[in-house]
Amino acid sequence: MKKWILGSLAALSLIALTACGSATEDTSLKKIENKGKIVVAMNPEFAPFEFKTLVNGKDTIVGADVEIAKEIGKELGVKVEFSSMSFNNVLSSVQSGKADIGISGISATKERQKVYDFSETYYESKNVVIVKKSEVDQYKTTTALKGQSVATQKGSIQETIAKEQLKGANMVSLVQNGEMINELKAGKVNGVVLEKPIAEGYVAKNDDLAIASIDLKSGDSDAYAVAMPKGSTALKKKIDKVIKKLKASGKIDTFVKEAYDLSIAE
Repeated sequence: MKKWILGSLAALSLIALTACGSATEDTSLKKIENKGKIVVAMNPEFAPFEFKTLVNGKDTIVGADVEIAKEIGKELGVKVEFSSMSFNNVLSSVQSGKADIGISGISATKERQKVYDFSETYYESKNVVIVKKSEVDQYKTTTALKGQSVATQKGSIQETIAKEQLKGANMVSLVQNGEMINELKAGKVNGVVLEKPIAEGYVAKNDDLAIASIDLKSGDSDAYAVAMPKGSTALKKKIDKVIKKLKASGKIDTFVKEAYDLSIAE
């Protein structure tokens, strides 16, 4: 009887361990392969990384991040579906499972790493301040905007950088980049903080705007990476393989340059 009880307890323990193991099983890659597509969350107003333009008469999302996503799709052997949304919803969409990954100029900060898995970084970001061209000489230091309004995109790393480095400025968090630029042109804000390639694109298309010589520091985590749900070990391994290959070949720099040229030509 004692042997039977011990044997039963051992069997129950094995079942419990198996159940725990299956509960924590990494299905990140299998899930994508089984459905035959990978859903990518992004905010398509972040040229040259992601923005909309007409391709053969059809409104299409293009950009450097789009090309990276396509390369990931090729590696996984699945179709790529882009899900357009505001930037502050990109990460929450990944966390809720509505999207498999997020690629939208996302900085892999230490705080975000507590909640999400991130790929190898693929682009080092540098942030700048756009001001009116007629006022550019007024803004040369991080304290020059003290008491004035500065717009940043809600939920972005630029929002944090502006709060930390533009001491005394009044922060205005807006959802869309285009809205921030319109507020600047209308004189409702005095500056807009954006990632440099995006800022250069807006300045090139608006001759009344300029990039100020304000030196904003970039931290170790101010580099772009692909966001995934926590525990996506298998998926991360595949995506890291793609990122390393693209960086080594120089293709990511090419993607950014070509997308920048396209955004300016629009």
